[in-house]
Amino acid sequence: MTPAMTKAKLDGLYLLLLGSVVFVLLGTVLANTSPVAMGDFRGLYYPARCLIHNCDPYMESEVAKVTHAEGGDRAWDAAHNSYFSRYIYFPPAFSVTVPIALLPWAPAHLLWTALTMTSLIFASFLIWSLAADYSPTLSGALAGLLLVSTESLVVLGNSAGVAIGLCVVGAWCFLRERFVAAGVVCLAVSLIIKPQDAGLVWLYFLLAGGVYRRRAIQTLLAVVALSLPSLLWVWHVSPHWIQEMHANVLAFSAPGGSMDPGVASSGVFGLGLLISLQTVFSFFRNDPHFYNPASYLVCLPLLLIWGAVTMRSRNSEAKHWMALASIAALSMLPVYHRQDDARLLLLAVPACAMLWAGGGMVGRLGLLVTSVAIVLTGDLPWAVLMGVIGALHLSGTGMVGRMLPALQVFLIPLTLLVAGVFYLCIYARRASENAPPQVF
Repeated sequence: MTPAMTKAKLDGLYLLLLGSVVFVLLGTVLANTSPVAMGDFRGLYYPARCLIHNCDPYMESEVAKVTHAEGGDRAWDAAHNSYFSRYIYFPPAFSVTVPIALLPWAPAHLLWTALTMTSLIFASFLIWSLAADYSPTLSGALAGLLLVSTESLVVLGNSAGVAIGLCVVGAWCFLRERFVAAGVVCLAVSLIIKPQDAGLVWLYFLLAGGVYRRRAIQTLLAVVALSLPSLLWVWHVSPHWIQEMHANVLAFSAPGGSMDPGVASSGVFGLGLLISLQTVFSFFRNDPHFYNPASYLVCLPLLLIWGAVTMRSRNSEAKHWMALASIAALSMLPVYHRQDDARLLLLAVPACAMLWAGGGMVGRLGLLVTSVAIVLTGDLPWAVLMGVIGALHLSGTGMVGRMLPALQVFLIPLTLLVAGVFYLCIYARRASENAPPQVF
């Protein structure tokens, strides 16, 4: 290794360490001062406590009763109609949350915070170790920047932090062919917690063939083994859990609800906003019979192309990371995702480093789309933007006032779409260049 490369690696490592320190310190400070601290984790913890007491975790009144009995009520909850008493995760998630919910609230939420921080930081260092072979300083800066703007995962305790961290660790284990058993468990747990985040990453390994398909099948078997006990338990305690979970989702998806992509939704503006394409199309016509099919119509052809290229191309390091960079962005768009889920863009860092090391216009474009996607999906830039908008006191009747809602709604989904399509084009082009010759 040349002295210049050694210095570049040290610089990249320092940038990543700096990002990790800021992530931990700022996340800890905000978690201790925010009125909604650990709000998302409470939506995991108390339903799991409810199941431990053999009451129905999908019944809002039962969860609220357990929460009240254990002193978990807060003034914020009452003002928001028992928001965290409606459980919307599938039963297998209890395989992860019940062991933590066996602990009292104080050690349980500290353990969850530690898992969130550790999994994301560890995953970032693994990704940097791969990308450092191409551009160590750039990859350290991108991974550190992503961590710096990820405080909400610590503050709210959203399950995306643990799920994405474990998903990235699993991908690293498979592609490096090291600690494979641990990789299988990590990806399986990620799928159990948030299948909408890890599902298409798992699908990549299934479609890639060879040893990677074997790893995907092993992961699926691990998911079944880990999920079956909690699934049977839930079915015994709550035989109508499917209907009850559907009712909870509908309650959140009602007009103005946190899962409603319409412009009147509480989840479209501000921090932690919805980022799927439904939010863009609902701006033109706020009707699920329009914005859902429109989103699928845009995403389905891209996902089919991605799948076809994956099945027909030869395995290589460049192929793996271009494919994962593309799917990390595209997977956010067709179905419900929030800003926190976009931390999956960590998988795009090696692909960006590869393109940057290659130089030229493609390398510069790769850096542009990746860095813009990481910045715009981060917490700090949006906190600054919301503060500026509030300080300006803009009228909703003026031109700027009318444009601001569109800017907030369109910015992240369209940026992710551009990033996903960019990496998909690079992926398809390189796959065609490396394709085996056809025999006629």
